[in-house]
Amino acid sequence: MFRRVGRFAVHRPWLTIAGWIIAAVALVLLAPGLKSTTDETEFLPSHYESVQAGKLQEKAFPKTEQPSAIVVFQRSDGAKLTDADRADVAKVTRGLDDKHRKGVARITTSPQAVSPNGEIALANIVATDRNSQDGTLPKAVKDLREDAKGLLDGTHLKAGFTGQAATNLDAQESSGDTDAMIMSATLLLIVILLLVIFRSPLIALMPVLIIALVFAVALGLIGTAAHLGGLKADNSISAILIVVLFGVGTDYILFLLFRYREELRAGQQPKEALTNAVARVGETIASAAGAVIVAFLALLLSTMGMMRAMGPSLAIAVGVTLVAALTLVPAVFSLLGTKAFWPSKAWKKRPRNRVSNGLGTLVARRPAVIAALSAAVLAALAVGALSFKAQFDTDSQLPQKLESVQAMKDLQRGFSAGQSDPAMVYVESRGGTLDKGALGTYKKELAGIGGVGGVSDPVVSPDGTVAQYSVVLKYRPTEDKAIEIAGGTLRDSAHKAAPDGSKAYVGGTSAVLADVEKAVNHDYKLVFPIAGLAIMVILGLLLRSLVAPLYLMIAVALGFGATLGSTVWLFQDLQHKNGLLFMLPVIVYLFVVAIGTDYNILMVARLREEVRRGVPAREAVRTAVARSAPTIASAAVILAGTFGVLLLADNSMLQQMGFAVAFGILLTAFVMAMLLVPTVTSLLGHKAWWPGHQDAPRAAPVAESLPAQGQGRHRAADEGVRS
Repeated sequence: MFRRVGRFAVHRPWLTIAGWIIAAVALVLLAPGLKSTTDETEFLPSHYESVQAGKLQEKAFPKTEQPSAIVVFQRSDGAKLTDADRADVAKVTRGLDDKHRKGVARITTSPQAVSPNGEIALANIVATDRNSQDGTLPKAVKDLREDAKGLLDGTHLKAGFTGQAATNLDAQESSGDTDAMIMSATLLLIVILLLVIFRSPLIALMPVLIIALVFAVALGLIGTAAHLGGLKADNSISAILIVVLFGVGTDYILFLLFRYREELRAGQQPKEALTNAVARVGETIASAAGAVIVAFLALLLSTMGMMRAMGPSLAIAVGVTLVAALTLVPAVFSLLGTKAFWPSKAWKKRPRNRVSNGLGTLVARRPAVIAALSAAVLAALAVGALSFKAQFDTDSQLPQKLESVQAMKDLQRGFSAGQSDPAMVYVESRGGTLDKGALGTYKKELAGIGGVGGVSDPVVSPDGTVAQYSVVLKYRPTEDKAIEIAGGTLRDSAHKAAPDGSKAYVGGTSAVLADVEKAVNHDYKLVFPIAGLAIMVILGLLLRSLVAPLYLMIAVALGFGATLGSTVWLFQDLQHKNGLLFMLPVIVYLFVVAIGTDYNILMVARLREEVRRGVPAREAVRTAVARSAPTIASAAVILAGTFGVLLLADNSMLQQMGFAVAFGILLTAFVMAMLLVPTVTSLLGHKAWWPGHQDAPRAAPVAESLPAQGQGRHRAADEGVRS
């Protein structure tokens, strides 16, 4: 099948390229844009209490007004606010309200909005639609920041904007800068590394142009799928999509180009060499992409909408990349021929490759020692994973220089940290109206809970069946302690102390994050095993073996643990972070396990190809390692580099993700694929291929036969590797 696909693309290049260009243009012009959401409750299923609390609020208190953003006023010299300062606060607030910014219902302050220590005053920005996701409110906050500068002239005050809308604005703007930086650095890195590897400007630039075309097609398909399927894309998907497409796409192109160059060195004509390259590595690329796709699709089983949205998007992107690697890439290089390698002449003769040949010889001669040492290194690094602590405080990961972060710190000088986004407790009667006396007693119960800074008087719904309490915690809404209280003591006490004949629900940001934590722990136990099983099935189908997939997945598990453990040591132990991004284990598993498995598949497929030629197992290992090492090393360095670019971001979450994936890819390539997998395969010998006996010698198909001159060169090259 892969030979037929390759032959079509190679011999009809213009038709193939035209098809891709037409598809890209049509999708760019017609496909809808990606939707996004910042409402955490949309990421959780309905059985979680925080979601139920939100629905109850919408039903009983549809006009409830919670500030979407807060203006934090203080004196420029840090002293207490004077009566004149308080009058200026009211004046500035009225001035901001008079701007009538779109999306803002009102901006208000009051004498009660001054902190007990007299240093901080607050003004609440109430949105016209608190559920709006069209970006209107963040834009309004941005405009109001500019408005405030003029209104503050002539006063002794300074102001900062914080709260959910302001934080979302700062996160979006910071992410936008990050996306541009990631794209630029990724492109530059790929071009430089390809130029170093192939010494050809065409090969350095062509994959970037090809992947850019693939990116347009993939983005259009993702937008169409999201529109038709009602999916929502998380705000971080753009940065991840960039590195996935350019990283994986470059991997597959390298797999093909290295084999294409090898076939040319064996004496084949360019079109024949390219067709044979597709035929010989097509199955490897398809299997590698299949492993990544099923791993991403396993996210559909997640309870979190954020994961369910990310999975199909990335799966579509990898699927498009696979099709491009088997069609668009051969078509482009069919037109270029050997000119693609200009001005380098390296495609004409096989280099000595002393390093890779020496590595192949070492692996073949000392398989037991190398297997033990490489496994020990991975196991030692994996110990750190036992100390992993999930961090749900996403706000703390933002750059500290952002205005919303600084304004929140200022707010905490005078108020409880939870003032900006209180937890919400709802009491619903199971029959009849609520007893007002019992509601007052219930307020006292809530106020006595540890970590609670204050509780509002109950607001009762018009029909008297639901009461609402605003509970201000002493900690920031996204802080670990706030999440622990909202999902633990507050929720337990609220349930236990609920008036007779009623049921209590705890909602708000802190409660949502507590439920997100439960959902993530559930997903760890579900998504990991299913994704691992799916990858094993693909490996089994590729290798027609039950044994090889088992030890390959054991090696992958060691690599996963080593990657996570190394990240824990770097960020938690050395940088003294309170914890790591709660999604990090899932990201490591899907990116390192799924994408990193590409190199294991490439190595084992080459091992199988060599043993089928009838050479002894250890000889096959030496040749496979010597031939595959340059490809794996080059692909891994580029892929790790694309993810490593995330280390340049100001956002700590992206830094953790970048290091973990980049380091994990390098471990997978240089320790697992080059050392552990071939040595274990060598030690197992014939048993590694049971029961399919894929190591049985086979004659080359007629379609793959070489001319006499090419066969001679091929044999000579083989002898050169063996010598």
